[in-house]
Amino acid sequence: MMQLILHVAAVILYGLSGLLYWRELPKTGPRNWRPAAAFGAAAVILQGVLLASDLDRNGQLVLGIGIILSLDAWAVAAIFLVASLSKPLANLGAFIMPTAALASIAEIFLPLEPEPVPASDPWLIVHVVISILAYSLLAIAVVQSLMLWLQERRLRRKQPAHLMQALPPMETMESLMFEMIRVGFILLTLTLISGFFFSDQLFGRPLSISHHSILALVAWLVFAILLLGRWRFGWRGRNAVRWTVGGFVLLVFVYVGAQVLLKLAIIR
Repeated sequence: MMQLILHVAAVILYGLSGLLYWRELPKTGPRNWRPAAAFGAAAVILQGVLLASDLDRNGQLVLGIGIILSLDAWAVAAIFLVASLSKPLANLGAFIMPTAALASIAEIFLPLEPEPVPASDPWLIVHVVISILAYSLLAIAVVQSLMLWLQERRLRRKQPAHLMQALPPMETMESLMFEMIRVGFILLTLTLISGFFFSDQLFGRPLSISHHSILALVAWLVFAILLLGRWRFGWRGRNAVRWTVGGFVLLVFVYVGAQVLLKLAIIR
């Protein structure tokens, strides 16, 4: 019962943080992000403690869909809060914090009685952490890309809105987006490499050619082409947005495929 109360408290803290971020967006003068960030930090700390308890079951990893969604959202929120201390990202909190609240709700209602996965090898933990960080950074990049698309669309139609005016300049947003993608791509590469060694431990079978592995390689290739296009041809705007969103959608399908494989391994 106490665990449920704490989960609900985390959802409320995320919701309050998102509300405070939203309230600051329309302001034309100096914005005070501190209260929103404070509630967000409290939510991240509380959810982190809960996840540490939920993930560990007698020395085994519990990788249920609800827990993984919550863990991904927690990592996104944590990275966002840290990054916003030195970069003009605070505006994104209006979108990231409500999403984290929804993911926390998913952990409450979508436990799906997940089976634990042996985690005797500490390198397996490293693999899971790297993969979550990769997804989280790329998720933040997707949020930024969608905001860029909205900004560009408004500018083309000459319909400036208070929300769009509250965001940093497009050049700044774009630069930050590609910075997130570069780091996320490096971590994604490490995830794919380490996944080769832990496939048997996670899914009960050696890594083989499958829809799941092919989608993972295609997603990696999409981000590789995007970064190459940015470096070689200066890709930006809609072109960059399409490749960013497309690559992340593929990663979502990869995750769904991984959950299916995990369930099949458990059934066996």
